[in-house]
Amino acid sequence: MTENNYPSSPISNFSRRELRDLVRSQLQALLEQQNLAGAKALLVPVQPADVADAIEGLPETIQVIAFRLLPKNEAIEVYEYLDSTVQKSLCEKFKRQEVLDIVDKMSPDDRARLFDELPAKIVRRLRAELSPQEREATSLLLGYESETAGRIMTPEYISLKEYFTVSQSLGEIRRKANVTETVYSLYVTDSQRHLTGIVSLRDLVVAEPEETVGEIMGRDLVFVHTETDREEVARVIQRYDFLALPVVDREQRLVGIITVDDVLDILEQETTEDIYALGGVQSDGDNYFQVGLFTAARRRVVWLFVLLLTNTVTGSIISAQEDILQKVVALAAFIPLLTGTGGNVGAQSSTVVIRGMNTDEIWKMGPIQVIVREGLAGALLGSILGILATIWAYLFIVPGNFPVSITVGVSLLAIAILASVAGSSLPFLFRSFGLDPALMSAPFITTAVDVLGVLIYFNLARAILQI
Repeated sequence: MTENNYPSSPISNFSRRELRDLVRSQLQALLEQQNLAGAKALLVPVQPADVADAIEGLPETIQVIAFRLLPKNEAIEVYEYLDSTVQKSLCEKFKRQEVLDIVDKMSPDDRARLFDELPAKIVRRLRAELSPQEREATSLLLGYESETAGRIMTPEYISLKEYFTVSQSLGEIRRKANVTETVYSLYVTDSQRHLTGIVSLRDLVVAEPEETVGEIMGRDLVFVHTETDREEVARVIQRYDFLALPVVDREQRLVGIITVDDVLDILEQETTEDIYALGGVQSDGDNYFQVGLFTAARRRVVWLFVLLLTNTVTGSIISAQEDILQKVVALAAFIPLLTGTGGNVGAQSSTVVIRGMNTDEIWKMGPIQVIVREGLAGALLGSILGILATIWAYLFIVPGNFPVSITVGVSLLAIAILASVAGSSLPFLFRSFGLDPALMSAPFITTAVDVLGVLIYFNLARAILQI
C-alpha cells in the first residue's frame, strides 16, 4: 500500500476529485496539442491512483498515448489502478513486448484479475511468456474458484521461523521488502510451511536483537482458507482491524495473504453488485458507464421485461373490476397512489433487511423477529399515511365522499402491512433457496404488492361501499 500524501506542489492544495478533473482536462488539452513534453511533466508530481483516474477519463484514442508517457516503473503501478475495461483496451493497443513488460511485473493478484478479463487465447500466450516464478504464482491463484480467498490473495509475503533472532528477522525483512505486499504483518511457519504464529514489525523493532521470534510471536491465530468466500474475508478483516490476513490451504500451510486494500476493492464491488441487483440491473463485474449502450440496455431489460409481463396481471384485475369502476369512477384515481406507496414501503423493508444480511447484524434478532418488527412498522406507517390519505381525499379529491375516502385510507393501511411483511420475508425466502436476495427481492416485491394491493383495494371498496 502506498502513502496517500501528495508531493509538495501547487496541485496538492486541491481535493482528490478536483485534482483528478484538473489533471484530466490539462492532460487532454496537452495531448490534443501534441505537447508530449508538457503532458509528461504534468504527470510527474501526481500519485499513480490519480494518474489512472485521469487516463480513464480521456478519450479512448489518446489513452494509450498518455500511458506511454509514464516511466516504466510507475506505469506498472498505474496500470494496476486502472479499471479492467481500460486495462483490456490498452492491452489490445500495446505492442507485444510492452504488454509482457507490464504484466510480468504486476503483483500476482492484480495479474490474475487482469487475466480474468482477457480472452483465453491472449491469457495462454501471456502466461507462456511470463518468467517461471511469476507464471507459477499466477497459476496458483487462477487454480482457485473466483470470488474466493485463494483467487484474491497474493503469494508475496514474508515468513519467518521461530528460531530466527530479531536481528536475523529484520535482515530478512530488508532483503524481501521490495518484493512483498506488506512488511507490517509477518507470519511464522515451520519447516512444512504450516502457520504457527504471527508477529508485527513493531514487535520486532521494540524487541531485543538476541530474542527469538518464538519468544515474541502471537499464537492466537486468525486466518481464512483458500475456499473462503471473499465477502467473509472482508468481514474478518473488518472485525479484527487487520492490515493483512493469512490464507492457508487444507493442510494449514500458509499460501498467501490478503491485504486491507484488496478488501476495500471487494467491499466496493460487492456493494455495487447489490445496488445494481436491487435495481434489477445485471452486473458482470465491470464498469457500467464504460460498457456499450446496447450492453447497458441488455443488462436492464431482463427484469423490466419480467415486470412488464407480470404487471399485465394487475391490468387484468383492474379490467375485471369494470362494474365497480363504472359505479364509482373516483376509485380509479387512487390506484397509482396505493400501488406506488406499497412498492416504496416494500422496497424500504427489503433494503434494510438485505443490508442487515450483508453486515450480519440481522442474525442477532432472527428472521421471525425481523418480519414481525417490519410488519408492526408497516402498520404504524400505514396508519399515519392512511389517515393523511383519508383526509386529503375527503377534502380535495372526492370532496364530501367519506366512504371512498375511508376505503382509500383502510386500503393504504392494509397494503403497507402487506408490503412490509413481503419486503422483509422475501429476502429470507430467496436466501434459503440459494438465490441472491438483492437480485430477486425488488422485482418480486413490486409485482406482489401491485397485484395483491389492487385486489385488496377493490375488495375493500366492495365491502365498504356495499357494491
